[in-house]
Amino acid sequence: MAHERPSPYPRKHRLHGPHGSAALIGVLTLLLGFAIAVQLRANSNGDALSGLREDDLIGILDNQNARADGLRQQITDLQNNLADLRNTGDRSAAARRQATQQAEELGILLGTLPATGPGVRVVVTDPGGKLNGEDLLDVVEELRGAGAEAIQFGTVRVGTSSSFEGAGGALTVDGSHLRAPYTVLAIGDAKTLDTALNIPGGVAATVRAAGGALVVHELKTVRITVTRSVARPAYVKPSH
Repeated sequence: MAHERPSPYPRKHRLHGPHGSAALIGVLTLLLGFAIAVQLRANSNGDALSGLREDDLIGILDNQNARADGLRQQITDLQNNLADLRNTGDRSAAARRQATQQAEELGILLGTLPATGPGVRVVVTDPGGKLNGEDLLDVVEELRGAGAEAIQFGTVRVGTSSSFEGAGGALTVDGSHLRAPYTVLAIGDAKTLDTALNIPGGVAATVRAAGGALVVHELKTVRITVTRSVARPAYVKPSH
């Protein structure tokens, strides 16, 4: 059984006047930390990397550098947005525009909104029914680690609390039954996602060892229309 730890989500508040702008600045700061946490989830592959060729290591380093550049740009954009909120003469209008943009971005990350963009379609075969829930979770984790911003596994939109269970061909994701071959859609840099899944000793090797295959199709446009609901927190609430 493989589980991910659920993430708490702040309640929504209306933004009015200077107090609303100040509150939004705090929310944006929180979202900056959230974005960093989502994008920089690291996989422990030290043992696997030690046996790679120089060309493979250079390719992995290039992908990591590209992800770091993208993350730095996100940080810069958020910092600029905070500066706009502090300096603009029309703070209420700026706050509303920024709140709308951040709500859309967070909705995509949490899986509550449809998403479109470049990415990959991954097909995983398992003719012997030897893959288990942890193996399928590894596919998702590799995609996330490579910067995937939206993922659909079968007919389920993957979120921060998604879990894979089962073995021997009887597998589920968030309680929905899965049937091989498994199809995964992911939005992000297609080349980076492809490379991450095919790192020597990674998830593709695991699938092949089980008698199956993992095939990645790089696409200019991936449309993920499936969404998920987010439960209202029972205990956590914003701290003021």
